Amino acid sequence: MQEKFPEFFKEVESIIMYDPLSEVLGSIEDGVICFSYGQIVKAAGHSCPTVAGAYLTCKRALEVLYPEKLPVRGEIQVAFAKSQQSGVTGVVANVMSHITGACAEGGFKGLNGSFSRHSLLSFSVNMSLHVKLTRLDTNKSVELLYNPDVIPPSVRLQELMKKVLSQNADQKEKKEFGLLWQDRVKKILIDNRYNKEMIIIKEGI
Repeated sequence: MQEKFPEFFKEVESIIMYDPLSEVLGSIEDGVICFSYGQIVKAAGHSCPTVAGAYLTCKRALEVLYPEKLPVRGEIQVAFAKSQQSGVTGVVANVMSHITGACAEGGFKGLNGSFSRHSLLSFSVNMSLHVKLTRLDTNKSVELLYNPDVIPPSVRLQELMKKVLSQNADQKEKKEFGLLWQDRVKKILIDNRYNKEMIIIKEGI
């Protein structure tokens, strides 16, 4: 069975990484792994400005951290300024954990001291922006802030959302709501992927 995603999903740039653990265990040939936005949507269960922002923010961070080679999955630390329970932090963390392999204390403990992924995801960390990614091999880091308010929703969306959530929307209104919702996601992921007001980047070491 093949899922039917919105057409613009095909236009979203994938995130390509090198996963040494997958290579060693023979899970993925050469350890080269590709994450599409559609795969992240399946893992998250939905496509929204938060999931889209988490995906794009992670992609931008990896571009800064690894300008010379593929990002190495499992060798990236991810820290958040807010607690896991605060707002959408948990949702963003799940997306970034899925991509980078970074896990909290309950993550993979490794093979004889190698390839461990636990304790690479942390919350309530003092920093100037929202999220910080750090390469374990070089200690190079980057902090980012994502502001989806830069891309406002359609004025019609709020009215339709009330009808949909109260189960008073007809099929035409439900369809329109979904299209308008994903139109904003498209604007975030494609039209504004390098918008410096939407994603603020601060390079560290």
